[in-house]
Amino acid sequence: MTVTNTPLNVVTAHKQFSELGDTLSTQTTSAQDLYPTRLAEAPASLTQPRQDAVVKGGKLDGPLSKAQLEEFERKGFLFIPNLISGDELEELCDDITELMNRDEFRNREFSITEPESNEIRSLFAVHKLSERLGALASDDRVAGAARQIIGDDPYIHQSRINYKPGFAGKGFNWHSDFETWHAEDGMPRMDAVSASLILTDNHEFNGPLMLIPGSHKEFVPCLGETPKDNHKSSLKAQEVGVPSAEALSELVAKHGIEAPKGKAGGLLLFDCNTLHASNANLSPDPRSNVFFVFNRLDNRCGEPFAAPKQRPGFLAHGPDANWSPQSG
Repeated sequence: MTVTNTPLNVVTAHKQFSELGDTLSTQTTSAQDLYPTRLAEAPASLTQPRQDAVVKGGKLDGPLSKAQLEEFERKGFLFIPNLISGDELEELCDDITELMNRDEFRNREFSITEPESNEIRSLFAVHKLSERLGALASDDRVAGAARQIIGDDPYIHQSRINYKPGFAGKGFNWHSDFETWHAEDGMPRMDAVSASLILTDNHEFNGPLMLIPGSHKEFVPCLGETPKDNHKSSLKAQEVGVPSAEALSELVAKHGIEAPKGKAGGLLLFDCNTLHASNANLSPDPRSNVFFVFNRLDNRCGEPFAAPKQRPGFLAHGPDANWSPQSG
């Protein structure tokens, strides 16, 4: 696979960002909780306004156009069809198939199986498991787009392969990734973006990702205390950190639901706070994607805001993380 590697620690990116004169709030690593969640009682309001800018690096050079950044600002996500194709896509898919079929990864903590079978549905820390995926994570088409959105050099907070087998792949409940990363990983602010490269054709019958456009501008506090080691069950079926039906109904009535679809090789970028979910795969066609979460260095995770302890390293990498399969 031919990739265009761009160093993630680029001095000029910092310089340009510092010259923007933007209104972005000063980052802090203190324990101030701007987004309280996992509450014991229902809050006075179903949602609270977002307190962080959405697109923070609009003046930085990168692969995204002004129109694309404006669409991301407005909707909280952007779909780019045909980012990769041909031999590059074929080689990437072959690499991922080999990873998903490795017997030594099955029944490991970083390998998540379907709730009712032993078939792998998610494999985490994949940028550490594959040189090809590590290169893709630093490719300017992906990391450069993330840099434009978050406004500074990114690091990988999380990476994974998701797979929904035909007829058997289960759905996933509505949620904001940031709510989980804030509550359980200690991510302070909404300064992260997810990049999902679709590896199989996505259509309306194989459980494509559904998103609520505009929901990224409102934070939905969730009810219920975080159980110890919640990740062991939540990665199969999320029950804690799920928005109320009332909040979801209000947001859908205001914004609607969209499900970007397209051929394998497209890239979906979505804000860390955009509410999303997926239905079960009821078709014979599998659905698969590789997923990178890019976070700002000055937004690195600290103590969890609403959990007994931080989740394992395969789920929440720090910028200097040295995770390996032997440690997970």
